[in-house]
Amino acid sequence: MSNRTSTQNLRKRVRYHYRGNAAGSTLRLTLGCLLGLELRRVGSGKRMTFGKGGEASLTQWMADNALVCWIERSEPWNLESQLISQLNLPLNLDQNRHNAFHSRLKELRAQARRRARELPITS
Repeated sequence: MSNRTSTQNLRKRVRYHYRGNAAGSTLRLTLGCLLGLELRRVGSGKRMTFGKGGEASLTQWMADNALVCWIERSEPWNLESQLISQLNLPLNLDQNRHNAFHSRLKELRAQARRRARELPITS
């Protein structure tokens, strides 16, 4: 969005969604929660991921089922806001409170975080 800055380009962002973990990718967090993967605190306990096995399973699921495409725009944040307001994009939480799935998805993610806080920290 126009009021936000990012040090990452689109390639880096997409690559992290496909190869990173739930601690750094809201897309991975959402998909993992929807797929029923167990979110866990890792390392010092501040970060939450699906663990090595869960993240690997999610990566494979995304390789098999998720596709990415884009169009070049000089001010993409304008198009993003427009698309979110006009299309049914249930996995997008930002600017998307009008979507019927928004509250359910938000609660699902919150439940996963609460549960992760109750479980021991994993490596």
